[in-house]
Amino acid sequence: MRRAAWQLGAALRRNAGQQRSDVYQKPAAAARRPFASESSLKKTMLHDLHVEHGGKMVPFAGWSMPIQYKDSIMDSTTNCRTAGSLFDVSHMCGLSLKGPDAIPFLEKLVVGDIAGLAPGTGTLSVFTNEKGGVIDDTVITKVTDEHIYLVVNAGCRDKDLEHLAKHLKPFQNEGKTVGWHVHDERSLLALQGPLAPEVLQKLSSEDLSKIYFGDFKILDINGSECFLTRTGYTGEDGFEISVPNEDAVALAVAILEKSEGKIRLTGLGARDSLRLEAGLCLYGNDLEQHITPVEAGLAWTIGKRRRAEGGFLGAETILQQLKDGPPRRRVGLISTGAPARSHSEILNGEEKNVGEVTSGGFSPCLKKNISMGYVANGYHKNGTQVKVTVRGRQYDAVVTKMPFVPVHYHKPAAPVKA
Repeated sequence: MRRAAWQLGAALRRNAGQQRSDVYQKPAAAARRPFASESSLKKTMLHDLHVEHGGKMVPFAGWSMPIQYKDSIMDSTTNCRTAGSLFDVSHMCGLSLKGPDAIPFLEKLVVGDIAGLAPGTGTLSVFTNEKGGVIDDTVITKVTDEHIYLVVNAGCRDKDLEHLAKHLKPFQNEGKTVGWHVHDERSLLALQGPLAPEVLQKLSSEDLSKIYFGDFKILDINGSECFLTRTGYTGEDGFEISVPNEDAVALAVAILEKSEGKIRLTGLGARDSLRLEAGLCLYGNDLEQHITPVEAGLAWTIGKRRRAEGGFLGAETILQQLKDGPPRRRVGLISTGAPARSHSEILNGEEKNVGEVTSGGFSPCLKKNISMGYVANGYHKNGTQVKVTVRGRQYDAVVTKMPFVPVHYHKPAAPVKA
């Protein structure tokens, strides 16, 4: 999920010797701005726990966040895929929309078919602007017909809340009933990896095997009422757990203890590598306000009913792209030589620029250079041979299907055909 990634990139570079995946670089003028002072940074409820476990704290989206712990970013990445990781993602913004008109209001701003969701299920969606560009990506859950829970990116919080407020007031002035609440009283933990269900089950009497990818439940975990969503940002099975602030540390400690050291606290560095391997977008790198969801390969988030009816910001542009095809497309790349990182040029056989890398680095799990970026329509087919420019040198690359690694989402078994 995400913004202020240029800060993460700078922090990663300061930790020399650690492999990193790429992150967005702000223009030179912005890059000269000083980092926020330690005293001005917000701290999550787990801040002292991070420090106690050797977390290297860096500024990220106005928060003091761990970039890594005593192990390397490469080791943390592979451990998540083989055992598990616990991430503190409390810097992200959870909020609820409530009221009989909550869904009609939200559907003016996002492309998803929220009305069509079954209660207790959710989906990835995007906020769009009037030109069809992506303001932010978000996971939206329909708790009930009159309660929508969503999580937006930390670096987009102010922008997103302002956007919601701008459109909420005139909607309410039409006599519609909807209100909102920002869950600053709650922390957010992400438990990811193959051991995540087994460990979390030890802390809840609910049968977690019956909660599938995208499902949402309000249930007791470790003696605290939590919002549990079976989702994540790694490609692995796992959960995001919204827990009251006063219970966040106890829950984190309990998870680590129940895993007997197999699940590790994991920082932003490995989180970035994991999401890149899973082919997941990072807002500020792979998604921006000038990129449409069709160009980003997120057309699947636009529900069938929404395609027929429109009614969301930028619908004219987006629906036209669905019909005619977008001018550019997000693709995955595997390259030789030095890793292609953000802003690396993508060239065709005639050395003509046909696109740009938006995220990239060395895959700890595949031991290959992987990246994603945008190429002109026609160069997006799997197997297309291109070149990437890294520090003035050109290296061979090939357009590759994403995700780069297999994903392991927990879904119901397919029905057996008679």
